[in-house]
Amino acid sequence: MGVPVLTEAGALLARYDVLISDVWGVVHDGVWALQPACDALIRFREAGGAVVLLSNAPGPSQQVAGVLDKKRVPRQAWDRLVTSGDVTKALIAGSHHHKVFHIGWHDDRSIFEGADIILVGEDEADLVVATELNDYRTETPEQYRPQLARFAARGVPFICGNPDLVVHVGEDLLPCAGALATIYEELGGQVAWAGKPHRPAYDLALEAARAARGGRAVDPAKVLVIGDAVRTDLAGARMMGFDSLFIAGGIHRQETMSGGVVNPAGLAKVLAGLPVQPRAAMGALG
Repeated sequence: MGVPVLTEAGALLARYDVLISDVWGVVHDGVWALQPACDALIRFREAGGAVVLLSNAPGPSQQVAGVLDKKRVPRQAWDRLVTSGDVTKALIAGSHHHKVFHIGWHDDRSIFEGADIILVGEDEADLVVATELNDYRTETPEQYRPQLARFAARGVPFICGNPDLVVHVGEDLLPCAGALATIYEELGGQVAWAGKPHRPAYDLALEAARAARGGRAVDPAKVLVIGDAVRTDLAGARMMGFDSLFIAGGIHRQETMSGGVVNPAGLAKVLAGLPVQPRAAMGALG
């Protein structure tokens, strides 16, 4: 029997105390909020549940919260926000390196504020931090391979500030820093992954959930992860022992959706081989 496909999430969500929800592809589409998803999260909170948004966005949470406001994601839809930027800042602080080469937009440099580092050129760097491609609309990850090979040959450690490989911006599918980190590992380089599906991100999310619940402990059996990416969201839920709800209309929509509804055959193909299946799937949270 395949994974159940739901058209309404309320009954499933009501079984849990805490939702750890992906953002991009679930709560907004890269341009505007997905209102039915936001409404579902608001109803869950009104019934006493806690919602932690866990994003692989490379900016710190206070910056990303402002972005969510601009995309019209209501603050009533979530209690706490944890981002890859928050994890990146912690990894930089713990690295004991001070000369950083940054790959990514200049706007991503808020993660360096207050850090004991200086931004330097390629030849001086003893640490690489990648938050995005410098211009993900015009560049490809493979264009970075020669530079990454030079860093790998010197043994320079690499922090990946956004483990996603690709992301939808509206209808466009654009590369993320995770694609650079994957190349770096292929080249024999050392990568620290600052986000899903790696444990440091979920540890921060659980701390946030406890805070949202007034310090009360979180039972892992009462946590549901909501996400649209097999590689990050579902893998992270499996690692932590949490249940999951798969949003088929996100990053995998070309494979799992047909005519605006979930295609059972495509869904089964995407989820095939997973050691733990999600509790259910939906085209979009609502």
